Amino acid sequence: MPAGNKTLTLAQIAQHIGADIVGPFAGALEGAGEITISGLGSLGTASQGELTHLSGASYRLLLPSTQASAVILSAADAVNSPSPCLVVAQPYLAFARASQLFDSSERFAEGIHPSAVVDPSANIAADAHVGANVVIERDVTIEAGAVVQANCSIGNNSIIGGETKIFPNVVVYPRVSLGQRCIVHSGAVLGADGFGFTPDEQGRFEAIAQIGGLRIGSDVSIGAGTTIDCGAIDATVIGDGVKIDNLVQIGHNCKIGDHTLICGAVGLAGSTEIGRHCVLAGGSGVAGKNPIKICDGVVLSVRTAVSQSIDKPGVYSGSIIAAEHGTWMRNAVKFNSLGQLFKRVKKLEDGSKDE
Repeated sequence: MPAGNKTLTLAQIAQHIGADIVGPFAGALEGAGEITISGLGSLGTASQGELTHLSGASYRLLLPSTQASAVILSAADAVNSPSPCLVVAQPYLAFARASQLFDSSERFAEGIHPSAVVDPSANIAADAHVGANVVIERDVTIEAGAVVQANCSIGNNSIIGGETKIFPNVVVYPRVSLGQRCIVHSGAVLGADGFGFTPDEQGRFEAIAQIGGLRIGSDVSIGAGTTIDCGAIDATVIGDGVKIDNLVQIGHNCKIGDHTLICGAVGLAGSTEIGRHCVLAGGSGVAGKNPIKICDGVVLSVRTAVSQSIDKPGVYSGSIIAAEHGTWMRNAVKFNSLGQLFKRVKKLEDGSKDE
């Protein structure tokens, strides 16, 4: 993966990620720290001048033939590397930190584009960027270093925290607060009305006014096309460090704990509470007769449906009713034997009739 014109020495990268430099096949290599790196590549396709990594056992077969100038890996794998190594305890985390050194994302000029429409009451930091055709409504605050790219709309009384980056075509409704260093990708809608209706005497639905706000912490990432509703009365709350993938729906008055990961196509019904350090895998959903609470440290497998609260950390699976993962796996094995079990029961019943 090209990384612009940035070039770093192996010593600079090692210092940044806290790695030890080891020569090929875990041997010594004088001057290895002076090797220059100008880009990143995958283990199987990286070439000279590029840095790669080995983070999973399934990729070990690619290591002996890599052409990369250096490899981030664990001490156990260094003996099989034909290239100089950056040895760390957690290779994938180290590679993530190294990748930030080569980030060539566009840098935006300070100031407000002439085509932007900005209410006089808005408070916009001098070094913030407001792009073309952006609409900033009354009493909005945009803090230092924030970037609001083209065609975004920021509703009244909203706050965009320092160094937060909002990509084009994002809609931020009124009363939304975004913390510092957040990333909001294109097509996201933040703070829309929750799905609140109640039938009247004739069975026609009347809307329940959604007058709460949306409060998003710092270091939150929100994927493209994701929607997060405002609260009906109190605010919907997204904690610090939460990472939300594309096409996620988070209903009104949900509360998401710090550093939780929500993968693509997840749906959360209103008033759902998710704890800290949880993982909701793709396509999973949470909804039930009563508001559902999920404790800290819960992992939902792909397409798991949760209809009852979970108060014990662990891995849960099941597209019908969620259960503790080990229990669900044992039951899944039994599901495959239901046909044979049915035949045995029917045979026994037929035998009883004959008697």
